[in-house]
Amino acid sequence: MVAQLPDEVLARRAALPKKPAGVSLSNERVTLRPLELARDLDALFTVASEADWIWQYMFAGPFADEDALGAWLRGTIDAPDALPFTVFAGGAAVGVACYVANAPEHLKIELGSIWYGPRVHGTGVSPAATYLLIDHAIALGYRRVEWKCDALNERSRRAATRMGFTFEGVQDAHLIVKNRNRDTAWFRILDHEWPAIAPRLKGLF
Repeated sequence: MVAQLPDEVLARRAALPKKPAGVSLSNERVTLRPLELARDLDALFTVASEADWIWQYMFAGPFADEDALGAWLRGTIDAPDALPFTVFAGGAAVGVACYVANAPEHLKIELGSIWYGPRVHGTGVSPAATYLLIDHAIALGYRRVEWKCDALNERSRRAATRMGFTFEGVQDAHLIVKNRNRDTAWFRILDHEWPAIAPRLKGLF
């Protein structure tokens, strides 16, 4: 017989909202603020236009104008289980990272719809932002933080592994994205793994 989870673990579910609560997060490398279109859209469109390859494996993009990008971002802002953050480095908006697919009833949440301008790739911005998101989720009481990407997206797969996520396998024919098949690679970090992973991830930024 499978044992029931401790009452303390089960009780966390009631404390977590379906829509993640907005909060600002920061460390020595980056600041994350809940995305506000009035404040951030102009700068984010500039970043989004720096290279079309940013959007190769994303659900949308590239974007012809600010209105198109804004409409897509508005969908994440309004989603009942998501919270997008604008990522700032050196005081400038450099990309977006989100909590998505929040499932408090299962104490799991996903990091997704993550994109940065080419200028900050390889600078430590992504690990620094990822650290903040994982650390905050674990502190809130989540047991599982997920990272999923197109199985063909080698850049994202390498990033997940480098940052301490465990590869769990590929789900074939998972989605149809931009009229193409997407097999999805699954990665995760569990709450009890985080104390060992956190200092290693911190060393990346």
